[in-house]
Amino acid sequence: MLKRRMWLATLLAVIIWGALNSGTAIAQPGAYHYGFKKSVEGRLPSIDQEGFKDIVIKYGALFLGDTSKKELYLTFDNGYENGYTSKILDILKEKKAPAAFFVTGHYVKDQPELLKRMVMEGHIVGNHSWSHPDMSQLSEGSIKTELDKVKEQVEILTGQKEMKYLRPPRGIFSEKVLAASKQFGYTNVFWSVAYKDWDVKAQKGSQYAFSQVVKQLHPGAIILLHAVSKDNSEALGSIIDEARRQGYEFKSLDQLTVSQ
Repeated sequence: MLKRRMWLATLLAVIIWGALNSGTAIAQPGAYHYGFKKSVEGRLPSIDQEGFKDIVIKYGALFLGDTSKKELYLTFDNGYENGYTSKILDILKEKKAPAAFFVTGHYVKDQPELLKRMVMEGHIVGNHSWSHPDMSQLSEGSIKTELDKVKEQVEILTGQKEMKYLRPPRGIFSEKVLAASKQFGYTNVFWSVAYKDWDVKAQKGSQYAFSQVVKQLHPGAIILLHAVSKDNSEALGSIIDEARRQGYEFKSLDQLTVSQ
């Protein structure tokens, strides 16, 4: 009986050690999952109640642009390819609308031709990390490795030498992540327009996508869309047309200014 108790105690100790040292078992203190209060009926969105506004401002992260100007910023997250990015690029080219694409290491390795096309057609390729981890769990050195690998491979494939925009994978970040990435030359780019578009098994049609985006439009909006969404690919042209009908202009992140 004594031996059995000792064996169980040893097993429990191993399990606890494993949990404490697992990259995903326990969330790090001070980590945040990005969220915001959406724009409704023209009112501006807000991160005032989310608990992280101070560090977003402190480290120069972007959440929206100048709210006195009817300017919009299209951004896409590209973790993997689902067959719609080429169509999205076709629409952006036809409509002469700039965008930023935040790519992972998997995307870089899997879709070199689409990556080259993004750069050739004047779009920004941003960093979404190499392996899409929760970066709040990583050391500064590991964060740097995650970012450097994407930057280096994108430069090899496309010739894009500068990579200065980062979208934290999973929308999870901490003060350490913001501080480290700023030290490495990045501006973190969050968003002020989004909807649940990433679930490829729960697409609701292009009209739904159109209405979800258009009803949130506001001056200075940074729009987050996932390129894996069929609905987004089918609604994008209409979204651009409607936004312009309302007097909005589409700008590059490089043109973004923040109202103080």
